[in-house]
Amino acid sequence: MLAVRGGLSSGRRDFLRVGGLGLGGLGLADLLEFKARASENGISLKDKAVVFLFMHGGPPQTETFDPKMDAPDNVRSQVGEIKTNVPGISYGSTLERLAGHAEKITVVRSFTTGNGNHDIKPIVGNTSHGANIGSLYSRVAGPNRNDTGMPTNVALFPRAVVPESQERNTNFGKFISTGSLGQSYAPFVPGGDGNLQRDMVLSIPQGRLSDRRGLLNSVDNLKRRVDKNGAIEGMNGFQEQAFDTIMGGVADAFDFSTEDPRVIERYDTAPLMPYSSIRRVWNNHKNYRDHVNSLGKLMLMARRLVERGCGFVTVTTNFVWDFHADKNNATVTEGMQYVGRPFDHAVSAFIEDIHNRGLQDKVLLVCCGEMGRTPKLNNRGGRDHWGKLAPLMLSGGGFNHGQVIGESTRDGGEPNSDPVTMNNLLGTVMNTLMDVGEVRLMENIPRKVKSLITDSEPIKNLS
Repeated sequence: MLAVRGGLSSGRRDFLRVGGLGLGGLGLADLLEFKARASENGISLKDKAVVFLFMHGGPPQTETFDPKMDAPDNVRSQVGEIKTNVPGISYGSTLERLAGHAEKITVVRSFTTGNGNHDIKPIVGNTSHGANIGSLYSRVAGPNRNDTGMPTNVALFPRAVVPESQERNTNFGKFISTGSLGQSYAPFVPGGDGNLQRDMVLSIPQGRLSDRRGLLNSVDNLKRRVDKNGAIEGMNGFQEQAFDTIMGGVADAFDFSTEDPRVIERYDTAPLMPYSSIRRVWNNHKNYRDHVNSLGKLMLMARRLVERGCGFVTVTTNFVWDFHADKNNATVTEGMQYVGRPFDHAVSAFIEDIHNRGLQDKVLLVCCGEMGRTPKLNNRGGRDHWGKLAPLMLSGGGFNHGQVIGESTRDGGEPNSDPVTMNNLLGTVMNTLMDVGEVRLMENIPRKVKSLITDSEPIKNLS
């Protein structure tokens, strides 16, 4: 949620930061100027976008996309399986709606994240040199992608759509990290706490987003106050454009009041599971609540953002894909009801919407976590940390889907074919978004960043 703070208390200096969609004092006007310089330098990007749904906590292999129903009882999917609409492919039974869209989905059954640590890889990790992978894209594309000032890199957390959600847990890593790139390339975090959010002077509260007329009046009033202070006269073209675009695509993207109510209803996961039905015996019950209440709306906002020009969107709810069956986390069977059902609903709605809007070739959806879960159940009915194999799902992006890439061992514990690594996933994302051959020739990109983008091999057989 964008926040409105007082007027131009410091006169012209504050006005030049109005609507600042940047970091460390870099405002929207600066970003527009950066964009213009980028165009002059011949930087071109594919008209594509990536939505990366991070399944924080580590989803299980067998209960999601690799059921292993012929394996022993303590290995096979504890929620059973459901046949998909692609012959020979089945998913865990919780993913009922996704099973009906399997022809639009690629499942990778040989994906490995390398270790079983709770962190936020592959969004931010060693593979990306400590930067959000959207920041790597932003380093090439520039912090804003088009003339509306839309950020190229956005991170969506529950508070962006459900303000009463808990604060984001940062114990496992910082999603808005930019490594050595500089804060100008950090994700924009609506309703969040990034530097970009703190730097905004003209901002937009959730309540006013639903009152577009009132918001326009506020901007008009602010503009009159600026006129009185004489700030308009000294504005350059980029500063004028920055002011004029505050009410353009950026604000509209976060305004659900312009969305068809039927579309909102199709996405909304909150009705799936009232909070009263989530057992309080688990310390993570509030995380389950936030996940159920927010995931569908987060995916809807992600669609609105990429439709309006954002290039990379990180989506994640609070820490929920953890199935130890201890005091914090539910068993696999119960946990997949709290976590898997909303995932199935929200991701299915997103895939349906992308196809209905003809965006299936433009938008790539990636779904995975930081690790998988142990092939065998523990004695409490849960699964523990496992770094040798993890589920990975992709949809859209102009690829041919309806397939499974790779295979796992009989117990679902390791790849039984060439492993797909996080470098391969990074390569797929970057090759989707840009011409890496062109990036290789760019002189203003740090060598370390350039090598990450150009040397990471995409996933084989995904074409």
